[in-house]
Amino acid sequence: MKKVHVVAILFLLFTAGIKAQQLPLYSQYMFNKFLLNPAVAGSDGYTSLNLTAREQWIGIDHSPRTHSLSYQTRILKKSFIIKSTSVKKKIYKPSTEGRVGIGGYVFDDRNGLVSRTGFQFTYAYHIWLDETQLSFGLAGTAFQFRINDEKLTFFDQSEPLLSGDLRKTIFVPDANFGVYLLNFRYYVGFSVAQLFQSYLKIGNAGLSDYRMLRHYYLSGGYTFPLQNDYYLEPSILIKTTEELLYQIDFNVKLQYKEDYWIGLSYRTAGAVVLLAGVRLDKFYFGYAFDYTLSSIMKHSLGSHEFMMAVKFGDSARRYPWLDRY
Repeated sequence: MKKVHVVAILFLLFTAGIKAQQLPLYSQYMFNKFLLNPAVAGSDGYTSLNLTAREQWIGIDHSPRTHSLSYQTRILKKSFIIKSTSVKKKIYKPSTEGRVGIGGYVFDDRNGLVSRTGFQFTYAYHIWLDETQLSFGLAGTAFQFRINDEKLTFFDQSEPLLSGDLRKTIFVPDANFGVYLLNFRYYVGFSVAQLFQSYLKIGNAGLSDYRMLRHYYLSGGYTFPLQNDYYLEPSILIKTTEELLYQIDFNVKLQYKEDYWIGLSYRTAGAVVLLAGVRLDKFYFGYAFDYTLSSIMKHSLGSHEFMMAVKFGDSARRYPWLDRY
């Protein structure tokens, strides 16, 4: 095999992998919206730590795998104050010194020959509009892309795997921005990822640069209270890019108090997702199974995603109407 053929094949595999899925894919994002929107950081008043592990298309070699860890909190110098408008009525108001949220997020995503490690630092500012909270968030991010050439095997073992002109590791700085509107009944969010649309310098002059596309996320959901402490929450997530590659998720979740939940999602990219979870004190455990509606399921056992979260902070630190997961 000629060296130019090796380089060309590696380039095609690399670009195909990252174009199909430039950012990590999650199925339980509705339980940790911070993964998609930096404005969510600290919006519920809790300090939370979330761990997610996703194995996509189990049974297929080198299929996508994602592991992430996120942290977010609200900086509260003082607790909430109570204003009495009458003897029987009291109104909770947030302290003016508790409007800042911060967060961090790290992930490792492996997709075929390409592995990506990234981190994000987030600053969010929250404003009260009557009984609704408006939040803005800005995040600095960085990604390290690496071609895992050790996974390739050639018939001619004497042939160099990569030419000196092809970079194996690429570091890309970037930024995300988001807006988030939250009420005790509904939420609406909009965010943009990969604002800089950086170019990845791959290969030699004979190979084109590859641009990281700007991603747009529009989400929304509404909570309907049912009888006996049950809640029904339909939601939607619309994802698109600069090249107008779009995907829509339709979700519905049935929850009992904060203790148990089940859900169902349909992804227009061709997947049905089953969701389930339970809360044990301050710990939350969730599971998602993705059934892909394509021929790939003939060779795969589906995609599996596990989520664990722990939330710190007593009821004095959170908004009364945000007492939900």
